Amino acid sequence: MKSKRFYIETYGCQMNQADSEVISRILLDADHQPAQMEEADLILLNTCAVREHAEQRVLGRIGELRQLKLKKPELVLAVVGCMAQRVGRKLVEKNPHLNLIAGPDSYRQLPQMIEASGNGCSVVKTELVPQETYSDIPPCRQERIRAWVPIMRGCDNFCSYCVVPYVRGRERSISHLHILREILRLAEQGYKEVTLLGQNVNSYRDGQVDFAELLRLIDQNTGIPRLRFLSPHPKDVSERVLAIMAEGKSICEHLHLPLQSGSTKILQRMRRGYTAEQFLDLVGRARKTINRLALSTDIIVSFPGETEEDFQETLNLVQEIQFDSAFTYRYSPRRGTQAFDLPDDVPPEEKRQRLERLISLQRQIMAKKHKKLIGSRLEVLVERINRRGNLLGRTRNDRPVALEDGSALALGNIVEVEVVGATSATLVGKVLSEDST
Repeated sequence: MKSKRFYIETYGCQMNQADSEVISRILLDADHQPAQMEEADLILLNTCAVREHAEQRVLGRIGELRQLKLKKPELVLAVVGCMAQRVGRKLVEKNPHLNLIAGPDSYRQLPQMIEASGNGCSVVKTELVPQETYSDIPPCRQERIRAWVPIMRGCDNFCSYCVVPYVRGRERSISHLHILREILRLAEQGYKEVTLLGQNVNSYRDGQVDFAELLRLIDQNTGIPRLRFLSPHPKDVSERVLAIMAEGKSICEHLHLPLQSGSTKILQRMRRGYTAEQFLDLVGRARKTINRLALSTDIIVSFPGETEEDFQETLNLVQEIQFDSAFTYRYSPRRGTQAFDLPDDVPPEEKRQRLERLISLQRQIMAKKHKKLIGSRLEVLVERINRRGNLLGRTRNDRPVALEDGSALALGNIVEVEVVGATSATLVGKVLSEDST
């Protein structure tokens, strides 16, 4: 098989980013080489299917690449990931310039699929493989500071709006021994932060340990300075998980709790498995157990049947909880989910207005919280340089910080900063001291 120069463009969540690292390793092991898009003769779009907007972005990109293919007929175009799994062969029928469609459980066969696509036919593989975890494939990581470590794949929750169980299959967990070895290796290589990944990360069970015990083992045995996890389900956050988060030295004081709605009626229609009151109780217990805990969340507005009163309950709960950050979305019907057959009965303009009201409230909350932090001292991991050449980092509880005088610092340093300014989105920090960690 002739070696190709490949370029991967990743859409969607952190799990997709981790998958792109696995795909890179598979292609490298097959003697393909990475390249910039302009030089590539193999372009892979690793896609998301969770929301319509994500798919529309990919469809737009596929249209743009059609023009590139006309100029470069030998170019192999591939769509992989969740959207590939959901839409499958229909993608090729509507976009005949595509050569290859591969779902999330088909990445091992990519080298063979690429070779077959050279025969002038489009290759489609979207079978779900219940035992597939890719745990035996070392990812090709580009970043040297933070690492994504999948600990499980798939989801068993079947929330009524969510397509994930249909495109990524049922839950399966990776051996805790493998996870410990990988994170120990990352710590030895100088990585400063690891984020454990799973569609429902805290339902992890490998037959020997559960999620709480996995956190404890990583904290006590790997030496990684910072440990995070995404995304937990509120119904599976146990008292033991909270206690281990409070005790652990490396476990960051940040918890992402997807609320989705503040209306118990809507939560029941979403099949979320908890009430608004239960969610509020969990928030109270988490904050009582973990000092300086920051909470982030996901919220969907205008789910089918959501009235103005239901939406107001969401606003009220957001006001009461005071999340440190929030990812907010308009409801997006997904074919194949239980909610797809429900009437999408909130008018588009009302959807837009509700989202704007929620965003406005959350920005006010964040601005107030950030302002209170001015004058405080925080630990910051220096992560990247922005387009203006300024260093950016994050606190242990996941607040973004712009460093006003950090030009001499190296990426990956952990520093103590004094907060000297703030916006609703970002803190501004003055470096006080550098940690050799």
